[in-house]
Amino acid sequence: MTTISSIEARDNFADVFDRACSGDTIVISRGGRGNVVMLSEGEYNGLVKARKNAEYLAMLDRSIGEARSGQLIVKTIEELESCE
Repeated sequence: MTTISSIEARDNFADVFDRACSGDTIVISRGGRGNVVMLSEGEYNGLVKARKNAEYLAMLDRSIGEARSGQLIVKTIEELESCE
């Protein structure tokens, strides 16, 4: 991870892009106005996928907990077919 100022990022934009695309995570400090993180699209997609996986696993955990505590709705095949 590399930290640079917003002025340095502005002055070296192409180099900063190249470094991010090569796998370096760039933190751009903005003088007390909140930092910005630049990373490659592949890294971003990996983070999004990990978050979605975590949300899905949490949903499965909740569902398993509900099933174990008896919070189930049981339907026959005929009842399910009539819902179509």
